[in-house]
Amino acid sequence: MELQDLEKELEYTFKNKELLKKALTHTSYAYENNIESNEKLEFLGDSILEFVSSKYIYENFPKLKEGEMTKVRATVVCEESLHQIAKKHNFSDFLYLGKSEKITCKEGRPAILADSVEAVIAAMYLDGGLEPAKKFIEKNLKEPIELASHHVGEKDYKTVLQEKLQVHGEVKIEYVLINEIGPDHDKIFEFEVRCNGKKLATGKGKSKKIAQMDAARKAIEIC
Repeated sequence: MELQDLEKELEYTFKNKELLKKALTHTSYAYENNIESNEKLEFLGDSILEFVSSKYIYENFPKLKEGEMTKVRATVVCEESLHQIAKKHNFSDFLYLGKSEKITCKEGRPAILADSVEAVIAAMYLDGGLEPAKKFIEKNLKEPIELASHHVGEKDYKTVLQEKLQVHGEVKIEYVLINEIGPDHDKIFEFEVRCNGKKLATGKGKSKKIAQMDAARKAIEIC
């Protein structure tokens, strides 16, 4: 695969191809080849991602309170969400990984893929300004933000369930992934919540967090 194939996925053509290459360079590869890794780009991309997502939520969801906006952003700007974006756009085909890292995980660990998304966002910003980075972020986070805004109250369901079950003492609460349905870019996750090994309820959602909250909500209703 060539970098131009990734550019098609990003819907952006870099003027400086080296920026894109650096954004995909993991520390393991950089160390082995005595070059700069994507860590500094990742740092910058994290800030751009937070700013653009915050502005999008502020402008498009005026009814949300400040605390709710924070919860929505935390739900979508996280390792799991960025990992899904990386998988959707086949970032693993373009990563520069060191020999040791390739042995450990050929496609790159979720954290590495998530970090590469932040680094690529920074590279797009440095190469073409805020607009292409903003376009990429909004296109990939629009649907997750919409979903999270509908389930913003569900951030509390796991806590409510835990408090309800522990009223008579400590218990072991587990959320177990039991099924994944659909392609990587459009998965539905199904989780089962258990208390001391006993099944309480199952829940589904387009992210693991939402599926867990759905399971907790259903468990609260029957406990």
